[in-house]
Amino acid sequence: MRVRPLMIGAALTLLASAILAQSADAPRRTGGATISGIVRDSVARVPLGGAWVQLVDAEDQQRFSRTVLSDSLGRFAVDGVADGRYTLGFFHPLLDSLGVEAPLHDVLVRRQRAVRMDLATPSPLQLREAICGARAGRMPEAVVIGVVRDARTRAPRVGATVIGDWMEYTISKNGVDRRRPRLVDTTAANGWFALCDVPKGGTMFLSAALGDESTDVIELQVPAHGFLRRELYLGSARTVATADSVPPSDTLVRQHRQRAGDGVVRGAVLAAEGNRRLAGAIVAISGSSEARANEQGEWTLARVPTGTRVLEVRAVGFYAERRAVDVVPDGVPVRVALSTFQAVLDTVKITAHMLPERLGTGFEQRRRSGAGHYLTPADIARRGAFEVTDLFRVMSGVRIGYASDTISMWADSLAAVSTDIINPLDRRLLMRGSGANWCIPTIYLNGLALPDFSADAVDNFLRPKLLTGVEVYSEATMPAEFRFDRTTCGVILFWTKLR
Repeated sequence: MRVRPLMIGAALTLLASAILAQSADAPRRTGGATISGIVRDSVARVPLGGAWVQLVDAEDQQRFSRTVLSDSLGRFAVDGVADGRYTLGFFHPLLDSLGVEAPLHDVLVRRQRAVRMDLATPSPLQLREAICGARAGRMPEAVVIGVVRDARTRAPRVGATVIGDWMEYTISKNGVDRRRPRLVDTTAANGWFALCDVPKGGTMFLSAALGDESTDVIELQVPAHGFLRRELYLGSARTVATADSVPPSDTLVRQHRQRAGDGVVRGAVLAAEGNRRLAGAIVAISGSSEARANEQGEWTLARVPTGTRVLEVRAVGFYAERRAVDVVPDGVPVRVALSTFQAVLDTVKITAHMLPERLGTGFEQRRRSGAGHYLTPADIARRGAFEVTDLFRVMSGVRIGYASDTISMWADSLAAVSTDIINPLDRRLLMRGSGANWCIPTIYLNGLALPDFSADAVDNFLRPKLLTGVEVYSEATMPAEFRFDRTTCGVILFWTKLR
């Protein structure tokens, strides 16, 4: 097996011609052996329908050559085969998108006996080695491949920049060190890209850009077998200035404006348990307009940016969903199934030892100092908050906004949280910083710094009734032990109890 450039157009044309020619010129053979089997997709582990299976004479293709099409279950059969030695292989658009060729097999027919020979795409390990090369003495990592296409025409785009990155945390006696490794590739003439040495079994972020066209930064789960394929669609969007827009000279103005386009996305929202339709669910494309699901759980988003985007779905009492969608002409409807908080939390089992309640955390000692804002369980109960972020809606100096709202403080915030980590369109807890500007505070959970925690992450992972204390400190009042990377913004500390 070897990596090869995409040849989908030429290959399919030649094979279609061959099939038509054989159907017209060659009568069906009733004598001889039958070669049969199933074509499988080794990556997805499913039958591969629509594969062109070809059997040729091993020494002279002019003497014998037959091509058949596998059915929806991947089954194929070539009959009327005389005794002799043959070569068996197949073609499929999937192979072209992977940029590889399927292995060939030798078939020996004797005494016109039937032969069973299954075919398959290369395994994830074979694909990784073919694309990235064998790494002697190293554990094989994952590879992410795909094709970057135009969102309107679906044609491959050459010269697009594809970026993949992920978070790495190292816990040591000095604290938690974080880094964000990054891989960059440029698409070939066929739009193909490959990112090697991606960690297996984790979460990564992927995006593509070419000129003023781009995708959103999407989140992907890299499978444990180490091979992932994802097509990306480039689209552009005009920007609509918001009421508090900044001057056009600001270099981050595009991140601070609402995006609009002419794309349309449709779908339905259901409960994962029971498939109950969720009326009133809020659906939005990041940075664009939002819609509410009707009584049947159906929704439509119009005038959204074309291309690969991030769809956000929320409903009261359910775990929020963020997923990548391709906003393209004639796109298929999107079906989103939301899980309840109870269903998600029931699968989590904590095995760490931690001091219960607020004892041993220093909360009471700091509260007596009066340097910051403090919420005890009684304070939290009195506020009657449904979501944790609701606790801050009436707190002076703290509000809910978007990362892009911190434009004027972005340079000061770089020390605390890199712009490589923050999506400008993420909902964030914001704090009043120096010069009456807003900045992004560092979130702590039970003493552990979580610098990339968004407001949605706070609401998804924490419940008000589980909190035993909340501390809020500005830049001037934050304790020295909670200064994360010399942050120039404040900090918010959450303390929880175990159940």
